[in-house]
Amino acid sequence: MNHNETDSLFPASFGITDDVLRFSEDCLQELADTFSKIDRTAEYNTYRVMESFQRAHVSEAHLKGTTGYGYDDIGRDTLEKVYAGYFRTEDALVRPQIVSGTHALTLALRGNLRPNDTLLSVSGKPYDTLEEVIGIRPSRGSLQECGIRYKEVSLLPDSSFDEEKILQALDDPSIRLAAIQRSRGYQTRKSLSVAKIGEVIALIKEKRPDVLVLVDNCYGEFIDRKEPSEVGADMVVGSLIKNPGGGLAPTGGYIAGTAECIANAAVFLTSPGLGKEVGASLQVLPALYQGFFMGPVVSAAALKGAVFAARAFEKLGFPVFPSSGEPRADIIQAVTLHDPDKLIAFCQGIQSASPVDSFVSAEPAPMPGYDSDVIMAAGAFVSGSSIELSADGPMREPYNVFFQGGLSFPHAKYGIMKAIQNLLDRHLISL
Repeated sequence: MNHNETDSLFPASFGITDDVLRFSEDCLQELADTFSKIDRTAEYNTYRVMESFQRAHVSEAHLKGTTGYGYDDIGRDTLEKVYAGYFRTEDALVRPQIVSGTHALTLALRGNLRPNDTLLSVSGKPYDTLEEVIGIRPSRGSLQECGIRYKEVSLLPDSSFDEEKILQALDDPSIRLAAIQRSRGYQTRKSLSVAKIGEVIALIKEKRPDVLVLVDNCYGEFIDRKEPSEVGADMVVGSLIKNPGGGLAPTGGYIAGTAECIANAAVFLTSPGLGKEVGASLQVLPALYQGFFMGPVVSAAALKGAVFAARAFEKLGFPVFPSSGEPRADIIQAVTLHDPDKLIAFCQGIQSASPVDSFVSAEPAPMPGYDSDVIMAAGAFVSGSSIELSADGPMREPYNVFFQGGLSFPHAKYGIMKAIQNLLDRHLISL
């Protein structure tokens, strides 16, 4: 099928007009160099993952699952060696029993903090779902309820670390763990590069070598040629239904870090005395292994989609974070729409471009862990998977939409074109 035949599908099958097609092609021509750089990073990280697989001597036997207690699960244990190898850490905890990135972060925090310790966030306000984990919003079982205190240092207006205030905060001897959120969450600040994270870790460790550093790595895996664990982080944490699962992992989360930190987290996943020794892998190991293997190229496809979205909405006159020309630290693209109808139209356009539930209309609704209604578009093969094409945003000023994912670039491209077309059809924008 030639290029013209491909383009003919859009108006015939998907309702995308010639004007939107021409507009999109103009954007893509401007992004050729950026896409080439993304592909080169994906290639580099694919070889790093391959190296880790081969060093762990992964074999067909490791793809078999276990049931019951999961004693002597060689597939599970070898998968954790693969993760530790890629992240350059002493150990890793990679389990389907970890239900989300928030759960993985909770395990890492609960396992490595004790009553009267203080958790310090050096990247400002954490992601919404962590507010109840910490106790910023009172919640049953929060860290605060367990006697763990919390402090935070906001980022500077340019999204850099406030080194002076971080050093001042570290004068508190009760601070045991410093947390860094790599991605922006529902904020319009910049995501944090591995280089900048490394600089602030060095600052923290120079003053307080006893303080552990945890990096919430969600949405950031494979985007750079290094991970935060390679620049001093004691733990990096994420979800398998984001970048490292490659769109194949049906559930799960990971923590990679020092042997001590992993052992501490594992006893909160299972129980004291059991730790990492139990936890049946059931039948998910092939998807977890293959998903991690595919992770770099799938993440690159999502990253291209984010850059395309940025360029398109820049040209439409909307504030975008980051811009299409800025370096990237994660796969998320934020667009400030300043209008609830535009936020709804964008998300409904993404939903209509989904392979699953394309006929469903995304609508704002209350969501557990969030303090306002949220609209979420995600017609995914894995429920909630945000490495698949998805968009969401809280129904509050300034009505930011957060776009991410796309298992292939053609799908991400299609989703953005549908969002633009939906806004046009409702007379909310003009080309």
